[in-house]
Parts: sequence; C-alpha cells; structure tokens
Amino acid sequence: MRETAAPSAAAPGASDAPPPADALPDDELNALNAHWRAANYLAAGQIYLMDNPLLEQPLRPEHVKPRLLGHWGTSPGLNLIHTHLNRVIRTNCRDVLCIWGPGHGGPAVLAGSWLDGSYTRTYPDVTRDAAGMARLFRQFSFPGGVPSHVAPETPGSIHEGGELGYALSHAYGAALDNPDLLVACVIGDGEAETGPLAASWHSNKFLDPVHDGAVLPILHLNGYKIANPAVLARLPETELDELLRGCGHLPIHVSGDEPLAVHRALAAALDRSLELIERIQRTARAEGGVERPRWPLIVLRTPKGWTGPAEVDGLPVEGTWRSHQVPLAGVRENADHLRQLEEWLRSYRPEELFDAEGRPRPDVLACVPDGDRRLGATPYANGGLLLRELPLPPLERYAAPVDKPGATRHEPTAVLGNYLEELMAATAGRRDFRLVGPDETASNRLQAVYGATGKAWQAAVRPVDEHLDRHGRVMEILSEHTCQGWLEGYLLTGRHGLFSCYEAFVHLVDSMVNQHIKWLRVTRRLPWRRPIASLNYLLTSHVWRQDHNGFSHQDPGFIDHVLNKAPEVVRVYLPPDANTLLCVADRVLRSRDRVNVVVAGKQPCFDWLTPEQARAHCARGVGIWHWAGTEDGHRDPDVVLACAGDVPTQEVLACALLLRRHLPDLAVRVVNVVDLARLLPREEHPHGMTDAEYDALFTREKPVIFAYHGYPWLIHRLAYRRVGHPQLHVRGYKEIGTTTTPFDMVVGNDLDRFRLVMDVVDRVPGLAVRAAAVRQHMEDARTRHHAWIREHGQDLPEVLDWSWTG
Repeated sequence: MRETAAPSAAAPGASDAPPPADALPDDELNALNAHWRAANYLAAGQIYLMDNPLLEQPLRPEHVKPRLLGHWGTSPGLNLIHTHLNRVIRTNCRDVLCIWGPGHGGPAVLAGSWLDGSYTRTYPDVTRDAAGMARLFRQFSFPGGVPSHVAPETPGSIHEGGELGYALSHAYGAALDNPDLLVACVIGDGEAETGPLAASWHSNKFLDPVHDGAVLPILHLNGYKIANPAVLARLPETELDELLRGCGHLPIHVSGDEPLAVHRALAAALDRSLELIERIQRTARAEGGVERPRWPLIVLRTPKGWTGPAEVDGLPVEGTWRSHQVPLAGVRENADHLRQLEEWLRSYRPEELFDAEGRPRPDVLACVPDGDRRLGATPYANGGLLLRELPLPPLERYAAPVDKPGATRHEPTAVLGNYLEELMAATAGRRDFRLVGPDETASNRLQAVYGATGKAWQAAVRPVDEHLDRHGRVMEILSEHTCQGWLEGYLLTGRHGLFSCYEAFVHLVDSMVNQHIKWLRVTRRLPWRRPIASLNYLLTSHVWRQDHNGFSHQDPGFIDHVLNKAPEVVRVYLPPDANTLLCVADRVLRSRDRVNVVVAGKQPCFDWLTPEQARAHCARGVGIWHWAGTEDGHRDPDVVLACAGDVPTQEVLACALLLRRHLPDLAVRVVNVVDLARLLPREEHPHGMTDAEYDALFTREKPVIFAYHGYPWLIHRLAYRRVGHPQLHVRGYKEIGTTTTPFDMVVGNDLDRFRLVMDVVDRVPGLAVRAAAVRQHMEDARTRHHAWIREHGQDLPEVLDWSWTG
C-alpha cells in the first residue's frame, strides 16, 4: 500500500516530496472510515432491501426486493471518493463538482447525497432517518422509483451514467470559465477504454489556468468491467504512468485493500493534488506564468466489490468481475445467500453508524460540508440556477439589405459570423458563451469571431500560427466527441454555446446527443431542475455543397436521427437565406432545454427575404411565398411547390420561373418550410400544425412537389397522417454523391429544377398530354447538362448565371 507522486518540471513544486501517508489524525481517519462504511451500507441496502432498513429484525426473504437490480462492484470505490471529496471541501472551503463517470454508480452517489442531507432537501419525503432510509432503499431500481445509474433525478449530477465515454470532456466543459471551481472526475475501468474518453485526455491543452477552474481526474481502476479484465488495470504501473504523463498529466498513485491505509494515502494524494492545482493557478494568475502546466491526476486502485462477499457458492467474488452487479442473486430462494447477505450488511455495524431513529451519528457526518458546498447541493450541478440571459445583438445590425428577392447574394454563415463576433465581444467580461467545433470555424465562414476572441490553446505556438489565444473562447479539436462533451458540460453548469460542424460528421455524436436529449426530457419533469441553455448545432458544409470533397462528406441524416427523439426537446431549422439564419440563430440562442439543429450553407446564397420578412417567416416556421407563385387569389392552386433548405429553395424557385415561362396558365403556390416540426400534427409536437392549418397551406387534394434538403422519406413520415399525403411527392437526397459540380449533385438526386417541372407535368391532372413537349424539353435539358459538365467541367451557363426574375 503506497502513495507516490514523481517530480515534473512542468508543474511548479512537483519535485517536492509527497506528504507522509500517516499524516491524517486518527480521529479524522476514523470519521472518514465511518462515513465510508455508512455509504457502503446504504449502497448495498438500495440494491437488496425493501424493508427492515436498520436490520432491527433478522433478515427474512420478504425484506428483500423480488427483482435485484443495480451494481455493487464500483460502489465501494465511489463511496471512498465521495467521502474524501467531502473532506477536501470542508477542509479547503472550496466549491467542488464531481462527475461520476462509472456507469453503474447510482447506489453510491445516492448514498452520499442522502448522508449529506442534500437528497432530503431535494426530495423532502426521503427523510434522513429510518423511514427515509426505507424509502431510499425501496425506490432504487423499483417501479415508480429512480434509475440504477447516476441520472437527472440524482442531486449533484450533470452526467448520465447510462453510457460511458463522456465524463472527462464534461468535466472540462464544466471547468471552463469557472475559475473558482474544482471539478473532480471519476473515470472507471470501462470508460477508460472508450474512444471519446481517450481523446478527452487532451483537454488539458485547452484549460486556461487564469480564467478556468481545475479538473482533477481520478482514474479508478478496480480491475474489471462486466465480465472481462480492464486494459488499463492490467498495464504495469510504469507503463500506465508513462501513458498518463504522455497525455500531459502528473499521476499520483494510490492502491491497496486495507481500508485505513487507503484512507491515509488517498487523503494525502488529494491534499497533494490541491497543493499543485493552487500553485499552478497562483503562478498563472498572480505571476503571469505562460508555460503549460502539468495538472495532477490520481490513479486509485481498489478491489472491485470491496467489502462485499469474498466468495459465493465456492467461487471468488470480491476483487473479481463477479461482483460487478448483484453478488448474491438468489437471496429470496437460497437460505445460504440470505445468510451471507445479512452477514455482509451487518459487517458494516449499522448500529454504530445510525442512531435508534435511523439518523446518521455525528462521527459519520464529521467530514460532511454544509449548505451549497455539499456535493449533492452544489448549484454547478443545477446550471439553470446560475444561467444569465445572453446580451444578443440586434439582428438588423447584421442583416443583409434586400430590395427585392434574389437580387443579391451572401454567405449565410459569414453573416452569422459577424453577429457572433459582437456576441463574443459582449460576453468578454462575463465569459459565458463559447463556440466549439472540430477545426472548422474558419472553414464554416465564422472566422469573424476572431475579432473578439481567439482559439483556446495552451500548447506551443509557432510564428505561422493564427488566432491562438491562451484565454480564447473558441474551442477547436478534431474530435467531435470532445467538442460535444465540452459544450454539454458548459451548458449543464449554466452557460451558453454553439457547436459548428460539417453536416456529414456530426453523426459521430449521435449517441451523445441521444443521452443529452434523454437528460433534458427527464429534467422537464423535475421541478427542482432549472432550465438550461439549449444545445445548438450549426451544421454547414452540407450535403449539397460538398461537391469538392465528394461522397464521404455527403450525409444529411442527422436531422432524421434527432427528429426521432422527444418532441418536447428537439427542433430542426432549415433557413433558406442569410436573414432567416440570423432570425433562427436569435431564436435558438434564447431557447431553453432544447436541442436545436440548424442547417445552413456557407457558400454564396441568394437573399430572398428582408429582415422583417425573415423574422415573420421564422416565427411562423412555414409560409406561402406569394411573390414566387402565380396564384391569382380567385381559385385554388393547381400545384404546390414546397421546399425546405437553401439549395432546394433555389431549385424550387427556378422551377417556378420555368413554369411561368412554359405553362403560364398554371396556378402555382410556393411554400417554404423553416421549422421541420411544423409538418407534424399538433398533437405529436408542440410546433406541429393542426389539420386545418396544414390543409390551408398544402391543400387537401392538389399535388404537392416537395424539394427537401435531406432524405425524402422523413417528410413522408412527418406528414403521413395528413389527408393530402397521397398527393405528396418528395424529392431529396437519395445517397447519390461524388466529386462533381454543384448542380450535378441535385441532378443526380432528381432534385433539380428540370426534374421538378417534369414532376409537375406528371402529377397535375390533364398536363401529361397537354404539356408533353414541355416535359421533353426539361428532359433534354438534363441530357444537355450531363454532356456539358463532362466537356467544360462546370455547370451550364443558364444555371451558373441564373437569378430570380419574377
């Protein structure tokens, strides 16, 4: 059993010898151990008991839950960490947030918050006595109760334990712009093997010791996952140490299985870590240190299922993978298992830990901090308590002037970049807005923000580098997982942000956004959870303008993925021009408890709407563009041309002009959709339209030709219950892509203006014969297009030089 910390030139004071392992006074040591024993008892009790919480009676089968759910293996180690973080908070009088990475740590974190009283503050019916203990036990993994993972229902948590990989990036996101906060991050054996976690080790190269808080990773290795040994736990300590040092950390190793010795060593390791953190921050803040620090990290090795049954049915359990979930599974049916369970629970000596009323005794609570500094009560884990409104600039200051539709062009994301620059400048003093993305800020035309802030960077800088800034608030790393984790941690602790990404590669975070959406959906049912700023995606470099990168960069399916999720949380916006993008950005940045997906191009795009028109159109989410159609107001339209997305909008308007020229008697209605959820029925989504509203726009029986940005079947799924659905024909991306010209992309997917005219001829009753020549003319134009691009390498002049002349 030992605790060591080797020297590091990159960490001030790191060459000092660590404090001796026996420096902890005996009374404090005994109090820590009492708290840990109490937490272990409570964790085991939650997994097994539904009655007799203090074991005042001999344990009988009816005291045990009929279905045993939960995970014991990681709980003792998490309880140990919780106990010692209490000591850190109380001794140092500082704010600490803990990210509980191990996925199955629910019993431990609930036990700790019940002991410190924060659970009762949150749920007054779960009192800190025998009756409350019984409720705590019974509700765990029980119908109508709470999940077995750390979850939104868990006080003090910002991290869903149902999926592994994101703890460390969440921790760094929480620390950003919180200079007085220490974020402890517990990383378990399984999590340490995931790709997202592997990339997030490098977050320390972006942590500003002046303006940001500190992250203390605690790599908890208990040796096993569900049924297999853990990779890092099986590495020789020297090899693991080299790995962690190679990632820029100063590892401090604690290991053992003798409780009092481990308590002493872990207390010394935490004291040492805080000393190093304080020196790093003091050097940077008071002395202007510029060298990238080597932040401390604790490697804690304890047995899996520590203090639980050593052996069950002749097989070893403690210290093996068999302790992962429920070490004694047949307690109700197997008398020997029941006996072992009672011996196990009584081994903690609950009568020494709780009084006759079931209240924790004073020595158990000696290390517990007070008030909002308790881990279960910290406002940093309920970010809506800390959230402030953003000082959003007036849209009109950055809007594109539009005298008439289609007369000018702008790069929509570049216009947004100017708006974001002012927002970055307005939040410079308060530092509560960040822009994150995987090395694409300038590529996505948002580089104007560099006028207000640079890119966060703590590593070496060379003369050729641009916009790197030790105090910058633009975060770029070529790991979508890490970007997502940073931003989630930032939002969950009460700040605002925007994630800019290429559309095709945002799929890398599909699973992460699932978890965040689930988190938000649950928090909406918890009145004590205050609303937080929305997670906002700006997806650009999209499918229709990836003609230079080719097929690998062409995938609009993130929209489909998101719209499958909780309707009260998700929104998808497809602004057709720069002014509408500004209005959508203003809307999503003001929203709360949402996941907003905004898809907008970065290439020059026609300006269709004035700022006033764009604001009204965005507020409606869908509307008729009267100037683009040929309705005379005295009869129903013969056909509806609908569009969603910037390129589909341009193709629909080009189609409308062709119809004016070739079929002037045809009554055409043009409908543009900004908010995709508007297509859903009102009862299915808060933004959905009633049947009457939908029918008024799209009619009940007229053909609707819908040009859509993504996969066509999504529109069918959204509108399948509408009366007019049989008349709905959708054109969109059909997984046909390559390196080619921009217009060839839409031709290849049958989204082009000529194909749309052909669709009108095919579907409007009476046109098939009367307009056969028009249809043939359109088909010939497509044939001519194919020949032209193969000879000239660019699109037809009538396409390149096209503009709205209606």
